[in-house]
Amino acid sequence: MALKSTIYKAVLDISDIDHGHYAQHSLTLACHPSETEERMMVRLAAYGLNAHTVHTVCQGNASLSFGAGLSDPDDPDLRLADYTGRTRLWIEVGQPDERALTRASSRADRVCVYAFSASADVWWSLIEPKLSRQSKLELWRLPSDDTRRLCTLAARSMSLQATLQEGVLMMGNASELVTLEPERLM
Repeated sequence: MALKSTIYKAVLDISDIDHGHYAQHSLTLACHPSETEERMMVRLAAYGLNAHTVHTVCQGNASLSFGAGLSDPDDPDLRLADYTGRTRLWIEVGQPDERALTRASSRADRVCVYAFSASADVWWSLIEPKLSRQSKLELWRLPSDDTRRLCTLAARSMSLQATLQEGVLMMGNASELVTLEPERLM
């Protein structure tokens, strides 16, 4: 019998000072049995970092939603799709291989990867030469100490605040605050 995903509910209040986006988002995240809480929380942080794209890229005529992720390797972790169905932004978290990123680049206007964990630097050193010709690709590294601290915010029902200022995401609840400073790799 297959294990089922664990469902998490999040209310994410975003104050994106960099992009002038201020909104409350009610989100449902399915944590796949093989997914860690850290990875799930990185997906939520990626949502916070990119929520503004609904307005800045699509003038409000789009939706940013979680994909099947680990359940379907051909589906992104997050997708910005306009109302015509066109995928404007494909977001992956973790360390996808070159083929997956090339395939994603053929399906979306832009592809963004948020690499995390202690092995992200090794992954990047191996994959960087293979991705040099990918013009649609953005790669970011999130410090592994900070992404591990995101787990302190995880709960089946979460009420979180996210503030984005000068490229730094501060995410917290009533008792904890985690700061993420993404580093652009490509």
